[in-house]
Amino acid sequence: MINCNGNLLSLAKPKIMGILNITPDSFFDGGKNTEVDQILNRAKKILSEGADIIDVGACSSRPNANDVSETEEIDRLSKALTLIRKHFPDACISVDTFRANVAKFVVENFKVDIINDIFAGFGDEKMLETIRNLQIPYIMMHMQGTPKTMQQNPQYDDVVLDIIKFFSERINKATLLGINDIIIDPGFGFGKTIEHNYELMRRLEEFEIVDYPLLVGVSRKSMIYKSLEITAEESLPGTIVLNTIALQKGAKILRVHDVAEAVQTLKIVSLVK
Repeated sequence: MINCNGNLLSLAKPKIMGILNITPDSFFDGGKNTEVDQILNRAKKILSEGADIIDVGACSSRPNANDVSETEEIDRLSKALTLIRKHFPDACISVDTFRANVAKFVVENFKVDIINDIFAGFGDEKMLETIRNLQIPYIMMHMQGTPKTMQQNPQYDDVVLDIIKFFSERINKATLLGINDIIIDPGFGFGKTIEHNYELMRRLEEFEIVDYPLLVGVSRKSMIYKSLEITAEESLPGTIVLNTIALQKGAKILRVHDVAEAVQTLKIVSLVK
């Protein structure tokens, strides 16, 4: 159960988070959702297909992504969030940002429900304190390195145990500050080789020891299309397979590009459980 602007969102049944990238250079949908009608159509599609959360991102985190200034990030988010709040005022919105000032701005101005931080607070030393002050659910993701360096030669003693240790330390720091609603994301594709990613998926249930809800984001990622020697555009079937496995292994939130397919996947898995 997480508290979204006073509304309790139960994770007893897994939830679907639809991706709305308002960036020109994201790996799969870069440049597709930058204009007013594109943003509105994408938000409408996400909600109409059954997503519980819209995750809005204004900075690409693909490998070697270009840096985006704080001002540009706020401008992009303001444009999108103004539209979403006007047309879909009750939507549960997550914003993907690592900057404390951006988190504060979108929560205070657009009543954003969740902050999704790929750096787990390491990208901005003020982030954890800001989340505490905002009293908002916080998604912390694991990444080795930064988007510019993360795929250069990632190494682990044991990828699963190393990431569990990482979360234990970050959660301890966050809870000591007074942050209560935490969701963990092991960060598939972020500072991991293809082998690391599949080891994570094979052992995903081990994250139960952390005792916080688990978000999984594998949608159309290179661990799928490189393994199958296809393109990201052709990787929906592989995404569905991995989402199915993730649900069976305890994932509580699926972050996806293809909402309708993820909703169907969730329904079928729930019938088998």
